[in-house]
Amino acid sequence: MSLYRQQSSNIAKTWLLFGFFLSFLIALGWAVSYIYNDPGIMYLAIVLALAMNVLSYWFSDKLVLGMAGAKPANRKEYFDLYTTVENLSITAGLPMPKVYVIEDPAPNAFATGRNEKHAVVAVTTGLLKMLEKTELEGVIAHELAHIGNKDMLVSTIAVVMAGFASLLADFFLRASFFGGRDDDSRGNAIFAVVGFVLIMLAPVAAMMIQLAISRRREFLADATGALLTRYPEGLASALRKIGSYNAPVARASNATAHLYISNPFGAKALQGMHKLFMTHPPIEERIKALSSIKV
Repeated sequence: MSLYRQQSSNIAKTWLLFGFFLSFLIALGWAVSYIYNDPGIMYLAIVLALAMNVLSYWFSDKLVLGMAGAKPANRKEYFDLYTTVENLSITAGLPMPKVYVIEDPAPNAFATGRNEKHAVVAVTTGLLKMLEKTELEGVIAHELAHIGNKDMLVSTIAVVMAGFASLLADFFLRASFFGGRDDDSRGNAIFAVVGFVLIMLAPVAAMMIQLAISRRREFLADATGALLTRYPEGLASALRKIGSYNAPVARASNATAHLYISNPFGAKALQGMHKLFMTHPPIEERIKALSSIKV
């Protein structure tokens, strides 16, 4: 798939996620409103779904930065980082994104924002201490590639949607213990089961939203970033160092894991549920793909 076709695919995927999220919450609200014989619940679900779609588009980047504990990077204090982002943005033909830093010894980075004009690149202090200049350039080029490839919006919105779906499901699940409607007990029982299934599927739907963010986007960003710097080994070397660090990013969560350049759970990434729902290709495969790029 060409770069432009991939960008169009990512835009289409964003709208599909919007539609899926809206439909799922309406279905959940309908089932619960039937159980409680209260149409107001249905209307509330519609309003909440529409509101969350709007909020996800306009404010999801701020929520992600808050969840990560990211702070704006001062140009004077982080001069090398700032100039690296600035120079590579010019090379890529992209507007200069805002630069944020996360106080964390684990090396990692991510990009967020709704479009190229409202983009953010965030890196951990551990990444800045660990990487050489060419390695840092490789990482920044990778994140700028996500911006240019229009990966950010769908990735960032997935965080908000996943968290909200789980929260709403938990609310309905707790409320179900207080009883429902009394009429038509057989029909009520059937819809109670349907409602309960929808409630239980909400966390699964949240995971599906995140897994809908194809791991192929990481390979594409690696390749695009390598072509931007004209030095694939810089990113490959950075990935080796990042992958060798065992401790997790302190404020990483399953909701935000797919945003980072590498799985932020450290050694935990190879254990239990983290392994089952890994959002990144193995680093060895990414390094192998980078080694095959001719510039």
